[in-house]
Amino acid sequence: MKLPLVVAITGATGVIYGVELLRVLKQLGEPAHLILSESAVRNFGIETDYAVDEIEALADVVYKNKNIGAAVASGSFKTRGMVVVPCTIKSLSAIANSYTANLVVRAADVTLKERRRLVLMVRETPLHKGHLELMTRCADLGAVILPPMPAFYHGPRTIMDLIHQSIGKVLDQFDIEHNLFERWAGGKRKRLTEPIESVDE
Repeated sequence: MKLPLVVAITGATGVIYGVELLRVLKQLGEPAHLILSESAVRNFGIETDYAVDEIEALADVVYKNKNIGAAVASGSFKTRGMVVVPCTIKSLSAIANSYTANLVVRAADVTLKERRRLVLMVRETPLHKGHLELMTRCADLGAVILPPMPAFYHGPRTIMDLIHQSIGKVLDQFDIEHNLFERWAGGKRKRLTEPIESVDE
């Protein structure tokens, strides 16, 4: 029986990363347990055409963020690990300081204390020193900081190609096989777009 991956979606811009991760996990037959923050729910309506129930249907189990007594709040409940995608600076700060006021942070804290893989897809720019120090603190605790910084060597043609490259990097952290993007193979050049036409000044 496969262990579930805990997926937390918080209120940073880029909730589509979380939605697409859930969709890919379902397609691959990998179980996912989902936690949605209140701000994430609001962002679904701003950034996507998905209803909340459509997103929740992609997960095997859904928890309320206020449910501190949920299964994933205990280290005795075994999981494959956890990813916060996207991860707000607020959530990053809470995780860095073990401020477990909601299930997202409690589940992340449990993941760290049980020495399981925790991936934080921090979504903010630009970053000041305080943000960087929070990421350093989480990394020192054992988390993987994996911001959605797309590569271009695989010749992306669409926004979804860029999203898939970042999601693929998340899956790699949990040794989940996928073919979401073409991997680097020693410098083969790919043309990203048609040649740029001259522009009259």
